Amino acid sequence: MNINTQMAVLIDGDNIPSAHVKEMMEEITKYGNPTIKRIYGDWTRPGLNKWKNLLLENAITPVQQYGYTTGKNATDSAMIIDAMDILYSGKVNGFCLVSSDSDFTRLATRLREAGMQVIGIGEKKTPNPFIVACDKFIYIEILKQQSEDKIESKETNKTVIDKITEKEINLISSTIKDLSDEDGWAFLGDVGSLLQKKRPNFDSRNYGFEKLTPLIKSIDKFEIEQRENQRSRHKLIFVKIKEKRSARSKKS
Repeated sequence: MNINTQMAVLIDGDNIPSAHVKEMMEEITKYGNPTIKRIYGDWTRPGLNKWKNLLLENAITPVQQYGYTTGKNATDSAMIIDAMDILYSGKVNGFCLVSSDSDFTRLATRLREAGMQVIGIGEKKTPNPFIVACDKFIYIEILKQQSEDKIESKETNKTVIDKITEKEINLISSTIKDLSDEDGWAFLGDVGSLLQKKRPNFDSRNYGFEKLTPLIKSIDKFEIEQRENQRSRHKLIFVKIKEKRSARSKKS
């Protein structure tokens, strides 16, 4: 998705904390131009009062949805109906669904079936079916961390950043193998794109790195090479899996 993509941002106000809406909106602009911004909830409820000033500051339109019966989430239904109306209007090329609720799994799938790019934003408690139904999924905790990094909150970093595990390393390895040439090298840009398709919530920031390149460099299993780019002054970055040294070569 490029930054010129026209996007509809739909926020589940009942299911998302208001504290870092500014960081959330800044993140969304990396993937497209949010031409439609709506948040859904029962604004007569005291629990949503924290949102009110933030809506004005970020030009987000509140949509009132009363809860008709106890135990039924009318907000979800209103958001889904609006999403389909927007889809058929032809005014956007992509959607950003902001929720930690698995009820939007089918909506994300349907929008992608219609050729829309779908970005998901939610908390780490978000069920996996909704995550994998999106093209990309971003954790609010990571946006919170970036905000608090500015005031050097080391305590928060310890609780938010995940340690990369063998599972993620194997995912990177298999992706490199899928794209590598005869010498084992793969273009890092392609590796990043395929990682995103395989696991929409794969994000270098989850592991404390702003970009994929420093994350790859931090893992001893991989080797990185920079090559000249004929079309640009920026160099191309390639990655390969390091060859295992034989027992004989180790002795020598």
